[in-house]
Formats: sequence, structure tokens, C-alpha cells
Amino acid sequence: MNFVIIGYFAAFFTAFSFLPQAIKTIKTRDVRGLSLITYLFLFLGSVSWLVYGYFLNDLPILTTNTLTTISTSIILFLIFKERKNTYN
Repeated sequence: MNFVIIGYFAAFFTAFSFLPQAIKTIKTRDVRGLSLITYLFLFLGSVSWLVYGYFLNDLPILTTNTLTTISTSIILFLIFKERKNTYN
């Protein structure tokens, strides 16, 4: 049995799980309920998995973590930007 399809399903659901939060945060600019540490760890974890997938040449890992890194970096950017605006 070819288990790669399971990897693609996992990639899809994991990568797109952050998209609703990113869209909501972009629209509302409300970052009060978001944990900076959580998103920082998620970002660092997805970058690490991305590098790991690159060295393994594993497309599901690369796909998942490219999309996850993009989504978490958008959320992190907004957390930093909006909190800076709040405190200035």
C-alpha cells in the first residue's frame, strides 16, 4: 500500500489549519487573544521541519511546512505590528 497519500492528507490539513486564524487576524487586526510564544514556537518548529523535509527530499513534509511557515509568519508579523501600535 502506498502510504504517501496519507502524508499528503496530513500536509493539507496541517498546513491549512492555520489559514482561518491568519485570515481572521488580517481582517480584524485583533491579536489580543493570540500567544506570542505559541506562534513563535510553531514558526520555529515548522521552519525546522521544512529544513528536515528538504534534506529528506520529502514533498509532503516540504509542502506542509512551507504553508505552515507562511501562515505562522503572517500571524507573528501581525502580533508584533499590532502590539507595537497598541503600546505607542
